[in-house]
Amino acid sequence: MTDDAPRRRDRTRVVPAESLRRARTLRQPQTRAEHTLWRCLRDRRLEGYKFRRQLPIGKYIPDFCCPATRVIVEVDGETHIQQEAHDKRRSEDLERMGYRILRFTNAHVHQHVESVLEAILVECRKRGEP
Repeated sequence: MTDDAPRRRDRTRVVPAESLRRARTLRQPQTRAEHTLWRCLRDRRLEGYKFRRQLPIGKYIPDFCCPATRVIVEVDGETHIQQEAHDKRRSEDLERMGYRILRFTNAHVHQHVESVLEAILVECRKRGEP
């Protein structure tokens, strides 16, 4: 298998090698807000829902995703202020694929992590079992 060939990520889909490399790279420089939220979501800590970090979905790599419920959580820093049109298009594309996108700012995660977790939990409950 060449380095550019698709690699099987799990039994249900094939992910291009470049997407996997990019996702791995994005996992490294985690913001403080992402780190805070990941501590609460990882290892099925949110009522048994399994979340994954930087999971490639088509041409996008969201911050967090619960594949079972198709809920995506994005933590937006200040750079997202300049790319609202891109984020809107990205959200529309992911929603067409059946995902629900929840966006929170870094500040909101820092100041109100419990309400962020509650909003995520409400959406996961609406969309399916853990």
